[in-house]
Amino acid sequence: MSTRSFCKRAYSFFKAYPSASKLLLLSTCSGGGLLVYSDSSPSKRTLTADGQEIKKKKVVVLGSGWSGYSFLSHFNNPNYEVQVVSPRNFFLFTPLLPSVTNGTVEARSIVEPIRGLMRKVDLAMVGKHQNHHHRTPHRPRSKTLIFTLLLFSFSLLVILYTFSSSSLPSVSYPNQSDRTETSFVPSLEKFLIHKAPKLSIRDDTVHGESDDRKLDEMVFERENRLLNEDPGYPVGYPVKVYVYEMPKKFTLDLLWLFHNTYKETWNATSNGSPVHRLIEQHSVDYWLWADLISPESERRLKSVVRVHQQHEADFFYVPFFTTISFFLLEKQQCKALYREAVKWVTGQPAWKRSEGRDHIFPIHHPWSFKTVRKFVKNAIWLLPDMDSTGNWYKPGQVSLEKDLILPYVPNVDRCDANCLSESAPKRTTLLFFRGRLKRNAGGKIRAQLGAELSGVKDVIITEGTAGEGGKLAAQTGMRRSLFCLCPAGDTPSSARLFDAIVSGCIPVIVSDELELPFEGILDYKKVAVIVSSSDAIQPGWLINHLRSLTPSQVKEFQNRLAQYSRHFLYSSPAQPLGPEDLTWRMIAGKLVNIKLHTRRSQRVVKGARSICRCDCWRPNSTASNPLSSLLS
Repeated sequence: MSTRSFCKRAYSFFKAYPSASKLLLLSTCSGGGLLVYSDSSPSKRTLTADGQEIKKKKVVVLGSGWSGYSFLSHFNNPNYEVQVVSPRNFFLFTPLLPSVTNGTVEARSIVEPIRGLMRKVDLAMVGKHQNHHHRTPHRPRSKTLIFTLLLFSFSLLVILYTFSSSSLPSVSYPNQSDRTETSFVPSLEKFLIHKAPKLSIRDDTVHGESDDRKLDEMVFERENRLLNEDPGYPVGYPVKVYVYEMPKKFTLDLLWLFHNTYKETWNATSNGSPVHRLIEQHSVDYWLWADLISPESERRLKSVVRVHQQHEADFFYVPFFTTISFFLLEKQQCKALYREAVKWVTGQPAWKRSEGRDHIFPIHHPWSFKTVRKFVKNAIWLLPDMDSTGNWYKPGQVSLEKDLILPYVPNVDRCDANCLSESAPKRTTLLFFRGRLKRNAGGKIRAQLGAELSGVKDVIITEGTAGEGGKLAAQTGMRRSLFCLCPAGDTPSSARLFDAIVSGCIPVIVSDELELPFEGILDYKKVAVIVSSSDAIQPGWLINHLRSLTPSQVKEFQNRLAQYSRHFLYSSPAQPLGPEDLTWRMIAGKLVNIKLHTRRSQRVVKGARSICRCDCWRPNSTASNPLSSLLS
């Protein structure tokens, strides 16, 4: 094993078990101290046959040459303590001798005596030539001290490195470590079994009237101080988030409900989709919450920090699992829990101060929280898209200005660098699609595309199936294809887009009203082919368009996909540049506008003009983009 490998393993061990490093330091100090003491403190007690102590006399031998050695070899009296003095520095021993030979004393001269303990049989010698002529098995004190110091230094370095490494700034991790979990169920099990029992939940429930004005004064003092001290305020990093500590019926109880029932495969939606698989696809609420409440020593994100005082927060996160409650509770039970959650949140002083503008609600499934959305419409919603064709959201409820689009959790495993290299020569299919062809609203385009592309050479269009078999078939098909068709379904978005990205298959997006996650940071036209529905259904148009792309253009798409895939992999612990990280970077950009509307709402008087809005009412129609022809 190399020294570097040994150090890495030692570091990993001591980081995983901090108590072991403390035990090592304690053992080194105590053990080393005992060694030095026993080595440098010879016994001065000699007992007679009847147990009486005899006081030893001292014999000093100058030099360790032949005369001294001859004397010591034949000297075997236990009643004398022998000290051998180096001939290089007699001057230091004048207190011991009546006269000494005069000589020059060098600054670097050292004394090499002090061991000579006479025993009945053994004779310990310390001197210049002892390593050649000693008669005892005792280790020289100098070597003992060196060994002790080395052991002490090693243990100290291990401890310092272990504890200092936790304070080092995080960097991106292109290759996920072995301890990083990207699968929802294993991550949830680990969280519930190992982390949840250690949580100290304070419960932020407001009892009686809350003092809203006191919170407002504390917020003013903080913001006024930052304005004068922080040149980056109010856009500075990291984002400060207060995580509400809600009763367990809104949080942990729902996670346990999923955990205890996810193996039941009979539970499906009206269109046949497995309920628990849908919950996994929309589990953004779990990934964000699990990261926020983790100990800072375990977190890797630097874009967000959790604060424990409400007046210190920029945003307030509501950890209510709206998707789990919608799918796994009875209808009336779910509605009642929704009402309780809204009452709990809107009773908070921070909510009343801002009317919810700085509060974050994970409402990632379009069916969840529908019955009470109107009461929290000012809050930031974490959404899969902003569909206007399926009646999922009421007018004025969602907007790009206020809300945030988050990616689905991919259904398939990520194709890493080795996978991409191995699959490159196997990508013989031009265009691949596996899924349901009959959908409502904007999803009707699927049936039209299926009819147009059916039977075309190098194109696979097939109906999808649920379960592990369907997942494996989709994953295999994507890894053998250059392009993956991503049409609209019941909603403009679907997990298929993100399945394609993490599989290294270039997405072909046919969804005119699609809004994409993190588009303020990521440029999707560099990693996907985006076409209008009207063009895609024209006979032969889509296939001719794909075949017109040169091999170098295809390679550029693939290289960028390899870089982009990390942005759509939720994980525990959350990774820099992962979706959790980009979520907070995007939310940080909303802070100034939120403060503007909050303060304006606090000071406007009756009869004042309505607050201006710049919501994105118009759908993101590809055909209406004047630059689309230039970019294609």
